Amino acid sequence: MTLYSQAPLAGRRIVITRAPAQAQELTARLTSLGAQVLAWPLLEFAPPEDTAALDNALRSLEQFDWIFFTSRNAVGFLAGRAEQLDVALQPILTRGRPRLAAVGPATAEAIQEQGWPVAYTAHGSGASALVSELAPQLPGCRILLPRSHRATGEIIEALRAAGACPVAVVAYRTVEAEPGAPPPAGVLDGQCDMVTFFSPSAFTAFLERIGPERLHTLGHRVHLAAIGPTTARAIRQAGFPVAVEAENPSVRDLCEQIVHFFSKRTDPGEQQ
Repeated sequence: MTLYSQAPLAGRRIVITRAPAQAQELTARLTSLGAQVLAWPLLEFAPPEDTAALDNALRSLEQFDWIFFTSRNAVGFLAGRAEQLDVALQPILTRGRPRLAAVGPATAEAIQEQGWPVAYTAHGSGASALVSELAPQLPGCRILLPRSHRATGEIIEALRAAGACPVAVVAYRTVEAEPGAPPPAGVLDGQCDMVTFFSPSAFTAFLERIGPERLHTLGHRVHLAAIGPTTARAIRQAGFPVAVEAENPSVRDLCEQIVHFFSKRTDPGEQQ
């Protein structure tokens, strides 16, 4: 028996629906665990068609008490637009107003890569956890929310309930990638073990591509994995089971949960 065959995910075929630039860490981890990775990027990200609201926010940042970042994309696109406008964010953000909050460690890392200070990183999963944990500090605060044009209103409602004044601006667009591109071989006939999703939008794009009837037909042969509770909830609301949900929205946790899931399974044709 080779070392590769002893790897916990040896023989497993796992689809990554993330954009290539964002899939590198997950691809490397899954490959090191023995999985065969199939790339099927369903979404890509682009600047807003109308930047007026984002531009106004960037030029008046000191009017905000907090900026809540709920994704790495929000960080990157806000930084990119500030550079285009020649708005120097570093001097403003290092003065402590507005303070920066991150939905999780990956987003906090993206903020730090820009050289900006992170005032708070959520311990729980999802944007609702970020609001809940900071709730005592939020009454009366103006909070900037740079996000996708397809983002839901969940965090806005939570912030208003906490007594804050959220200001949501579109920092980037989430669009379908290569609409006519076929899926990797084996996806439509159930010859893969798992498909991973990193946003509700990615699952929606997946469902539109293959159709709900076919996904129901695949049944227990193809399992669905979600990076966190928001994505998992979207999958369940569409009527499909979630086999793996990361306890924390990180690539490391997702891989650990995938390994744990398959460690409990012996599929037909596999040896005990």
